[in-house]
Amino acid sequence: MFAAERRQLILEMVRANGAVSLRELARVVQTSEVTVRRDVRALEAEGLLDRRHGGAVLPGGFTRESGFPQKSLSATAEKTAIADLAAGLVNEGEAIVVGAGTTTQELARRLARVPGLTVVTNSLLVAQALAHANRVEVVMTGGTLRGSNYALVGSGAEQSLQGLRVSRAFLSGSGLTAERGLSTSNMLSASVDRALVQAAAEVVVLADHTKLGADTMFQTVPTDVITRLVTDEPPTLDDRAATELQALADQGVQITVAGSGAAETDAAPGRPPRRDMPLPGQRRTRGGGPQRLSAAGGLEPGAVERNARVADLRRR
Repeated sequence: MFAAERRQLILEMVRANGAVSLRELARVVQTSEVTVRRDVRALEAEGLLDRRHGGAVLPGGFTRESGFPQKSLSATAEKTAIADLAAGLVNEGEAIVVGAGTTTQELARRLARVPGLTVVTNSLLVAQALAHANRVEVVMTGGTLRGSNYALVGSGAEQSLQGLRVSRAFLSGSGLTAERGLSTSNMLSASVDRALVQAAAEVVVLADHTKLGADTMFQTVPTDVITRLVTDEPPTLDDRAATELQALADQGVQITVAGSGAAETDAAPGRPPRRDMPLPGQRRTRGGGPQRLSAAGGLEPGAVERNARVADLRRR
């Protein structure tokens, strides 16, 4: 494929999806990430798109929100790995809230195997994934249906969450930065996500590497409220994503990365591979002392190293 044809295809993908990872672009155009990165730089120089951490977005600073069909086709492998890890945080008999999104939908499909679980959600897709699960109770919020992401929003959804208390909230969004935390492009969705957070003792954000460093209009979860980030490993040359991860860790966010290779030896049999990033400082949860994710997938108390860096997470 000639460079002009390749760049036109890249541009069409970004216009259709709003944001696309370098991995996905390289897969579709059947070339290396190095070549795609060079093409993205050329397109950015022409003002046709903007580079972001590990990907490309529509020009204009704040990315627009893509519809569900586009989101469901973006970073699918990464979302699967993230969902596998996040499911390992959920224990039998827990009560949790799960927000709307394609990554949380993947999580819900895995939660169907957790007995005695109660899931509160404003997402029709999450509810559908759990509809036939044995011994899983699904509680839907009220609200008005927002068709673009199949979520219930508005005052009805927010009021139905008042007085609710669960162990964890699992949320996704359009962007994540250390400065502003999790954000989304829609005001109604942001308001409901904030209500979901208020109901939870801990907040777990599910975000693939393309969302790291992306900043969208409406803040949903400030950084100091996020307990844990579950993400995938950024591309080897994506130093900016690694820098964003380090900044999040410096502010006390526990980070779990879907790794490969040597990192897989840390996982217990039957568990998906994962890497935990020790925090530079100690973060206290509402239920007690500093915590980290054990190799078995559950939370266990313990101190963490202060001098860890994201580079330690990456396979050298």
